[in-house]
Amino acid sequence: MTDTLLFPGIYAKASPEKTAVIMAGSGETMSYGELDAYANKLARHFAKLDFEYGDHIAILVDNRLECPAIQWGAHYAGLYYTFISNRLTASEVAYIVEDCGAKAFIACSSTIELAQAACEAMSTSPVLYSVDAAAGVENLEDVLAGYSADPLEGAKEGSEMLYSSGTTGRPKGVKPVLTDLPLGSTYTVAGLMKMGFGVSDASVYLSPAPYYHAAPMKWCQGTLALGGTVVMLEKFDAEKILAAIDQYSVSHAQFVPTMFTRLLALPEAVKEKYDISSLKVAVHAAAPCPVPVKEAMLNWWGDIIAEYYSCTEGIGMTLVTSAQWREHPGTVGKALLGEVHILNEAGEELPAGEDGTVYFANGAPFVYHNDEAKTAEAYNGQGWASVGDIGHVDADGFLYLTDRKSNMIISGGVNVYPQETENVLIAHPKVMDAAVIGTPHADFGEEVRAVVQLEQGIEPTEALAEELIAYCREQLSAIKSPRVVDFRESLPREPNGKLLKRLLRDEYRAKLSA
Repeated sequence: MTDTLLFPGIYAKASPEKTAVIMAGSGETMSYGELDAYANKLARHFAKLDFEYGDHIAILVDNRLECPAIQWGAHYAGLYYTFISNRLTASEVAYIVEDCGAKAFIACSSTIELAQAACEAMSTSPVLYSVDAAAGVENLEDVLAGYSADPLEGAKEGSEMLYSSGTTGRPKGVKPVLTDLPLGSTYTVAGLMKMGFGVSDASVYLSPAPYYHAAPMKWCQGTLALGGTVVMLEKFDAEKILAAIDQYSVSHAQFVPTMFTRLLALPEAVKEKYDISSLKVAVHAAAPCPVPVKEAMLNWWGDIIAEYYSCTEGIGMTLVTSAQWREHPGTVGKALLGEVHILNEAGEELPAGEDGTVYFANGAPFVYHNDEAKTAEAYNGQGWASVGDIGHVDADGFLYLTDRKSNMIISGGVNVYPQETENVLIAHPKVMDAAVIGTPHADFGEEVRAVVQLEQGIEPTEALAEELIAYCREQLSAIKSPRVVDFRESLPREPNGKLLKRLLRDEYRAKLSA
């Protein structure tokens, strides 16, 4: 092993039998020797197909053992690789595969029909593979059987290319600049994991979210770049998280706030059933965590919870430890990568305590694929980049997020950021989940509306709606409090916990504007 190169082949040489990946439910495993061999064979296949440095592949699969091996195979080959959500429609999948220019498209038994339907909707014709047997489709395992597991000569770093969630319009591909450097020399995320969270070759990392999301994909890859072991849940389940930590002696894991809420909702007997003492670091990100939820998790798990803030574009990153968060409740931390700046609409830097658009200076460069205008919009004249988040820093330089600019409600000419209202609602003992959106109103332009999922056993009533409105007004100004509360059995969320507000906004606007 060297101090500079970070990729599974290093560990495959030193400890080929060491477990690289475990599927938590089935117990299936893949060793470092097997992972590296799979990746080398896949890279050789792409080379035989005359794929060039910087070409692209797309992957549409469930959480499964092959996910990291496919990712590393594309990485070894110097390609861009895009994992696609299996919850999209055929037309949405087709758009991404065409837009990224994928030359190969990999599916599995549960997604092959979706992949085939997407291919029928495309004007391009990527080579379609399945990791399982599927009629009329090349079986990837059979294809790889004919290749040597020896590494490619002169291999250079590939890169992920993730797509934004498409909160407004079609999603855009976030395209990092390829380094043109040797394989294993520039894997930034692994360095941040090592420096910020102590991940090493002795670590066991639990990934409970879908692999197609940014954090699961990057952190699983980072764990394997550092020689650790990845434990992957097939699907998110709160109790199975505790069971996996216990069974596999997990040392590191990553969550989103919604997962914390589900964990806290487990019966006490279930929480006490499992030994989670092996857990050294529990990381969370993806969305601001309501202060009461974070406090409850700290009281349960202790000061092992770290939080970071970043984005698909990778323009910067902040980090906060448990101890720092206790001194600065609600913060997402200080800059670990890049420098934080808060700017007003005129592009002027704001003092501590004032909300504005969050920019990062000196972050990693990126472009939005096939969208020069959107790329230019992300940068200001000084070369600082933003994804439209609103927030402020305190006197000590800790960043606090208010909301996304795209979520802003304009009611009676006043800007309202719904995250603050959602954080209040989620703290109510009868509320399981909440989304706050702006809906059309004749006088105000938009009114603040809360869509609420109640805890099990709680019945939705008009009296409860009034109770929740009053509860908000006790802690917030009237303009920030909902004027209307609707109840639903569940809210539209991605499997990683991300709230799909766009779906709610579109539904209400269509209904109320009709």
